[in-house]
Amino acid sequence: MLRIVVCVSGGGTNLQAIIDNIKSGRIRNAEIVQVISNNPDAYALKRAGENNIPGISISPKDYEDREAFNEALFEAVKKAKPDLVVLAGFLVRIPEKMTAEYRYKMINVHPSLIPSFCGKGYYGLKVHEGVLKRGVKITGATVHFVDEGMDTGPIILQKPVAVEEDDTPERLQKRVMEQAEWILLPEAIDAIANNQVEIKDGRCRIVKNRKDRIIS
Repeated sequence: MLRIVVCVSGGGTNLQAIIDNIKSGRIRNAEIVQVISNNPDAYALKRAGENNIPGISISPKDYEDREAFNEALFEAVKKAKPDLVVLAGFLVRIPEKMTAEYRYKMINVHPSLIPSFCGKGYYGLKVHEGVLKRGVKITGATVHFVDEGMDTGPIILQKPVAVEEDDTPERLQKRVMEQAEWILLPEAIDAIANNQVEIKDGRCRIVKNRKDRIIS
């Protein structure tokens, strides 16, 4: 059984998608063992509680500096003994110590087709604002492994979403979540939980019906 820690900053809609897909059986051989938020008021923590999942808040405001916060975050994740860390709208720069510890065991969902509209400054609505400002016709979402860079780790899955003429950033954000994020993230977790993700030369592919472990 794959042990999952989900890190989230806000409402937790992607967290809910994971919960729902575990309950429905679309995500097999996996369980969420901890939800961690940097925001004590995050609705995601309520979602965790409603589903009997342990949830904790680790806020930078409670620590004297960023280094102390990073250490507390790292220790909290480590204490949960995860096989996979999922960043589901987690607006925190992950410390290098943590990316090293969980190399190929930490994934992120980003609301664009990487390498477009990603990296520094592109998060939340800012991504969709950038898409509309540039006049892009197709956007989407990406699930990727987390490395030391910002949105630079190996891409696991991507899904396109059409941009409509009358889109606002909020409307586009909602559609990208519904048509891409909430589909891709559970699919990626299921593939990892069932040893179907292969990484070779920095590139990922999904290998169906394979039982032996591909990622060590």
